[in-house]
Amino acid sequence: MNTAAIKRMELNVDELESILQRARVSPLDETDCAKIKVVFESYLYMTDLLEDKRTTLDRLRKLIFGSRTEKTRDVIPQTQGPPPSAVPGGTTPIEPVEQAREPVTRRPGHGRNGADDYHGAEKIQVPHGSLHSGDPCPDCRKGKVYEWASPGVLVRLVGQAPVQAKVYELQKQRCNLCGKMFTAAPPEGVGPEKYDATAGSMIALLKYGTGLPFNRMEGLQEGFGIPLPASTQWEIVQAVAATVEPACEELIRQAAQGEVLHNDDTTVKILEFMGKRARPEALADLGEPGRAGDSSDLPSKEQSERRGLFTSGIVSMSEGRRIALFFSGRQHAGENLGDVLAYRAKNLGLPIQMCDALSRNLPAAFKTLLGNCLAHGRRQFVEVVERFPEECRYVLESLGDVYKNDAVARERNLSPEERLVFHQTESGPIMEKLQDWCTRQIQDRLVEPNSALGGAIAYLLRHWEKLTLFLRQPGAPLDNNICERALKLAICHRKNSLFYKTLNGAHVGDIFMSLIHTCRLNDVNPFDYLTELQRHAEELRASPAQWMPWNYRDELRA
Repeated sequence: MNTAAIKRMELNVDELESILQRARVSPLDETDCAKIKVVFESYLYMTDLLEDKRTTLDRLRKLIFGSRTEKTRDVIPQTQGPPPSAVPGGTTPIEPVEQAREPVTRRPGHGRNGADDYHGAEKIQVPHGSLHSGDPCPDCRKGKVYEWASPGVLVRLVGQAPVQAKVYELQKQRCNLCGKMFTAAPPEGVGPEKYDATAGSMIALLKYGTGLPFNRMEGLQEGFGIPLPASTQWEIVQAVAATVEPACEELIRQAAQGEVLHNDDTTVKILEFMGKRARPEALADLGEPGRAGDSSDLPSKEQSERRGLFTSGIVSMSEGRRIALFFSGRQHAGENLGDVLAYRAKNLGLPIQMCDALSRNLPAAFKTLLGNCLAHGRRQFVEVVERFPEECRYVLESLGDVYKNDAVARERNLSPEERLVFHQTESGPIMEKLQDWCTRQIQDRLVEPNSALGGAIAYLLRHWEKLTLFLRQPGAPLDNNICERALKLAICHRKNSLFYKTLNGAHVGDIFMSLIHTCRLNDVNPFDYLTELQRHAEELRASPAQWMPWNYRDELRA
């Protein structure tokens, strides 16, 4: 039985017990029958795995819980001594590429964070209580003291509620004759608004930057004696999202001009479109027309037939800047990328697109220089390494040398053109030998084509041109890992908060995730950025291009 054939469904023991109770008194409905069917299929699949003599406990654990690592040194036992003289299939192994990297010398230390690592900490100058520059030395009584260049450092961390509260009790004076009341003015900078801009930034950062659900935040705040209901948190972040949305729209426009565009998607749950909650009008109208992530241009039949829900991640790279975008709804990653590319300037050349080999990642209306993820091809061999250790060792070590070359190119800070020449010189022969080896395995029938190893080799050969785009195009990346890491933000939110209630809620999440992760990719403080966008909302609406994560500080200084 194939794992892909099993429908995944979240069940718990209490739910199964209730189904059994209903089965004792009346026939089961279709929903309960579907759940029972999933349980039976899972049981049969696990039985088949246990009956297969090739299934080890380690492989079973990986199939159920997933692999924790894919590093070559962890998935393949390391052998001592010189490498074997021949690899399976009668080919000669590649010679290890000599790297120009100098040996790494680690400076001994305690491993703890020093005072300089606390960039966001408040710096407090503490003068000496009894000595000043020029005073006599209290020890020798002969010399004079002067201020030392390096002060003593004491780091102190304190705990507090994520959202603090201050209660200002304004004194009132009342005339005993006329009865008129006189109230003290609030301190400077304290306005009538109950929620400061920093409160909205903190709630958004915890919810969409770390996956902390509103109800957990409510319980945390209640424990500190500063109540903040979940409904209030939603009202705050919804209002903040409307304020900072111009910055997100500008990110979309600038991302469209990128030189390299990574895209992929993951699943998402939006209750408005799921099960009995899905209304016909909700299925036909998935968003505001003209917004990226909108499917209004899809045929009505296709709209009604689609049932999948996805969060697409797009990472645009250009001139050292990285922009992350998130779109949730019915559309696949390729359709959302097409919506973004609609903003691309006509005079620009074709962008490089990096994704996996799924056809749904391709924008139908736009041409790109398509490259496929080499890490996906490598993973095909990681999954079968226990059954074909020597063959997989050859492939993984060959690709490992290519990744080492790419690391050397980064260390040398090579330009895209210099990096291309370097890869053509160092990685080209490696990939050529690997392609010859893969072809020989299939043509000489050294590997069963229908086996797991044969499928992994066929995947490489079938997508070889796109997997090796980095050998022909300057700036082409090796893999799509940067987008995979970006999608972890959406996956973290899904695992903790489980779902969005409506498409509008998903859109609010997309806005914040796009701004937060773009800040992180550019080493910018997302809390400070979101706060300043709220405090300068009018300037943001007037010129959003001046309020990007990489230049908003210049605008503040100006």
